[in-house]
Amino acid sequence: MVYTRIFPKESLPFNQAEALRYFGYAKNQTPPPKEVQNLFDECVKEALAVCSYKVCYASFDILREEDGKTLNLGFTKTNSKSLLRNLAGCDKIIAFCATVGLDIDRLINRYSAISPGKAYALQAIGAERIETLCNAFNGQIQAEYAAQGLFTRPRFSCGYGDFPLEIQKDFFAALDCARKIGVTVTDGLFMSPSKSVTALVGVGKTPCTEETHKCSNCYDQNCSFRE
Repeated sequence: MVYTRIFPKESLPFNQAEALRYFGYAKNQTPPPKEVQNLFDECVKEALAVCSYKVCYASFDILREEDGKTLNLGFTKTNSKSLLRNLAGCDKIIAFCATVGLDIDRLINRYSAISPGKAYALQAIGAERIETLCNAFNGQIQAEYAAQGLFTRPRFSCGYGDFPLEIQKDFFAALDCARKIGVTVTDGLFMSPSKSVTALVGVGKTPCTEETHKCSNCYDQNCSFRE
């Protein structure tokens, strides 16, 4: 069974520090000049006015095959070592697709021709919006399973570590993303709307350990957000 959740705009406060980080201004760096901040603030107002927030999701049981290396996730199989580590102690996953809608893509495309600075700012704001939506959904899932005495893991997307990006298509087939929330994937594995995310969240009887999920344990040595 595939479920859908719609998040009211007021339930997802804007995280300006995170958006500015995507825009290239980290907390420990010099803040943007006033004219850049003003441009950014204008884009925030436009973006928040058009974003919509939807998630479709389903739960699947995890089966570990006899070789000890293959995970059967219910809708696909994988030999990803990094995902195997992420799902240690889990017997279930929540697979989901989240999107903030197509209208922000339209804004980005419009400004790409007339104001590249605004287009770049909107890209950063869109990244913050989809991250905030995923965090909100993950928080709900965590609370719901905590009430049952269960624990969740950090979400894990196709392309993380050695989890193949090609499995993206299996997400779309299993979740019926196009019909449920209007998200499609191309043969080149690009999603539309672009500010969309697919991921899975492990569920188990044991809590997640911080050591397990340190960046130093990730197989993606070139991640731009590596700590």
